[in-house]
Amino acid sequence: MNPYVFRPILKEVLWGGAAICPFKSLPPDPRKIGESWEVSDVDGRPSVVADGPEEGVTLGELVRRHGADLVGGRILERFGSRFPLLVKFIDARDDLSVQVHPDDNLAHARHGALGKTEMWYVVQAAPGAALYSGFSRPIDADEFRRRVEERTIMEVLKRYEVRPGDVFFLPPGRVHAIGAGCFVAEIQQTSDVTYRIYDYDRVGTDGRKRELHVAEALEAIDYTFYADHRQPYTPRYDAVVKLIHCPYFTTHLLDLTTLPMTRDFARLDSFVIYLCMAGGVRLTDDLGHVRTIRRGQTVLLPATTRQVTLTPDSDGVKLLETFIA
Repeated sequence: MNPYVFRPILKEVLWGGAAICPFKSLPPDPRKIGESWEVSDVDGRPSVVADGPEEGVTLGELVRRHGADLVGGRILERFGSRFPLLVKFIDARDDLSVQVHPDDNLAHARHGALGKTEMWYVVQAAPGAALYSGFSRPIDADEFRRRVEERTIMEVLKRYEVRPGDVFFLPPGRVHAIGAGCFVAEIQQTSDVTYRIYDYDRVGTDGRKRELHVAEALEAIDYTFYADHRQPYTPRYDAVVKLIHCPYFTTHLLDLTTLPMTRDFARLDSFVIYLCMAGGVRLTDDLGHVRTIRRGQTVLLPATTRQVTLTPDSDGVKLLETFIA
């Protein structure tokens, strides 16, 4: 199999902006584009192969056709024919709603679906832009319920003013929100289950306030207090820097200069996804397939890939590398 590039799924939302199309070198779009789904097997919003011999085939169909050769034997056994990750870019011109996600057990019991573990990598940030993750001090369910009713929940959320390169890990149960001016890459389980807690009393295009899910959120929230939710790491050039390792995905940062880097996946038994945050890079796998991606593009390497060489086309290439270990 060749490395796969998919057509982006551009999603118009109330809080969306205008940064995604220029970031991805796409034609201007007059709509409020808040998300570009890069790799998706969510029902109703499947990624479609952009070119090559399987052009037009959905990601779900690729998994059914190729099975373990595409995703890896362990992953196929664990997740079946559903591709396990959803990868997207998010451009927040306005504040996103305050949310929490259920874990696998709660999501399965309520929705017959997977829970949602996710991470953010800040690609761009306007001056003063912030994310919210967790609570600023210990609170309990009674205070949470009261503050939602009084519309003061923002007063007890931990606010992080962010800059490019900041990383946040969001396990199920952690209350969170993306603030205006943030442009992030998001990697998550394949799940569209979200409990909306607070939405600033906004109204949608239909003139109505969006539905809240406070009762569901109360059962999902983890009230454990942590002093800092920002994920620490030490940037290094031309090295593999681990950002996140959890049962659902492992993500590395590759900050490349002009030197080629060869990655060995012979023992991995997983697909590998590369998201390009800056610059452009040529990927050459062990079978001689060549694929170039540039800023805003994403490529999926099948699990049969044993080795890939990444050759930057200029200095200053940034990649996120994601797989399931």
